Amino acid sequence: MAVIGILQARTDSTRLPGKVLMDILGEPMILHQLRRLKKSIFLDNIIVATSNEKSDDNLATVCADAGYRVYRGSLDDVLDRFVQAIKNDFCDHVVRLTADCPLTDPNVIDEIAKQHLQRKNDYTSNTLPPTFPDGLDAEIFTISALLNAWENAFLPSHREHVTSYIYNNPEIFTIDNYANNRDLSQMRWTVDEVEDFDFVTQVYKNLYPSKADFNMDDILTLLDNRPDIVAKNNFIARNEGLKNSLIEDKIFLSNNEEN
Repeated sequence: MAVIGILQARTDSTRLPGKVLMDILGEPMILHQLRRLKKSIFLDNIIVATSNEKSDDNLATVCADAGYRVYRGSLDDVLDRFVQAIKNDFCDHVVRLTADCPLTDPNVIDEIAKQHLQRKNDYTSNTLPPTFPDGLDAEIFTISALLNAWENAFLPSHREHVTSYIYNNPEIFTIDNYANNRDLSQMRWTVDEVEDFDFVTQVYKNLYPSKADFNMDDILTLLDNRPDIVAKNNFIARNEGLKNSLIEDKIFLSNNEEN
């Protein structure tokens, strides 16, 4: 049962350009995340899927030089980028991850994957609804579900966000959620703004030197003792990128109706 993790990454973020290559303790943020992902026992391989734009040349080089497999494809059609990234591979399931989550916990990924495989789902995530901190998100889905979305999805949000066609069609796919034992969804551990990067950097400075493979519980213990770190970014809303894409969907549909 082959499982491939795809880490989607780009450097042209509108809110914090170049964030995936920003330095944390002497190393690009994305390499910290990739090293954490390698701890997952379910991921047989990891592919960094970035764009074929010149702006992502350095990103591709950094990841390849560090020994990671890199695929380059469409900037905006990320769904197509995923499909093309694995078209020459044999795999049964894909785990989707985003490169703005350097605090990702491989144990959480493995628990989601285990539930997905045991229940024989088409799609499983920990975001429907979210109960983990924003930044520990992960989704796993069958290759057949991915190809179905690739063939049938046409809305801009579906092409950009890869899995939204799948989880928005529960009559077609078996959808499941992996929930935490307590709701931590109000916590923000992802990087979209400079305040997020400051937060993540402080977590690394406090935990990484003594325990490089720190986990979610280690972070929670730190934050219990350091409320000043929490205050750095807890005012920023969750899922701004998806909200913007849904606005683009309305414009897209309106334009097509007029034509």
